[in-house]
Amino acid sequence: MIDFAAARRMMVDGQIRTSDVTDLRLIAAMFDIPRERFAPHAKAQLAYLDFDLPVTHEGRESDARHLLKPVVLAKMIQAADVKEADDVLDVGCATGYSSAILSRLAHSVTALEQDATLARHARENLATDKNVTVVSGPLVDGAAAQGPYDVILLGGATEVEPVALFRQLKDGGRLVTVMGRSPNGRATLYRRDGADISGRPIFDAAAPTLPGFAAIPSFVF
Repeated sequence: MIDFAAARRMMVDGQIRTSDVTDLRLIAAMFDIPRERFAPHAKAQLAYLDFDLPVTHEGRESDARHLLKPVVLAKMIQAADVKEADDVLDVGCATGYSSAILSRLAHSVTALEQDATLARHARENLATDKNVTVVSGPLVDGAAAQGPYDVILLGGATEVEPVALFRQLKDGGRLVTVMGRSPNGRATLYRRDGADISGRPIFDAAAPTLPGFAAIPSFVF
């Protein structure tokens, strides 16, 4: 029987703290929230390993969904500089782990998921997080009705700039994602300043591409 509390402590001490994650609120949230509760039962023992954890059983790899590896998630959230008064959109919340972390840091979290089964699991897992609302819809469209947002987090990679999501940021708002196709992605932080959006890479990272965020193949004749 796995000692999940000990495994969680090892994740925080061995993966998170050693990767320049210094936000004490974020570290406390990752220590307190049981990641295994958000994993499929058969994969709970893998919850604290340093890899993207599969949470679906689709036949095609392109349809598979994951929880981001803990260190990538932690560094992205820290880069977004989430404040207690912030309203956050979590795009591709999957089973809700990232939204649970964000709920400890922000005023409100809108957890967006387009997979019906994952959305149901997210609602169940987040039932006691009163500042989280799970909404269903295409990830690429965001959730404009609940916005605008101070922070938008993409729970996976995008191969194209998420223009529709940029429009849902408040002035001064931040969007963080992994740009590019695995294994050559880079976590990127975007910031809205009036009508302008600027972005900068913050660290090398690989993540599975979210549905709707793949580049359209171009044909060369």
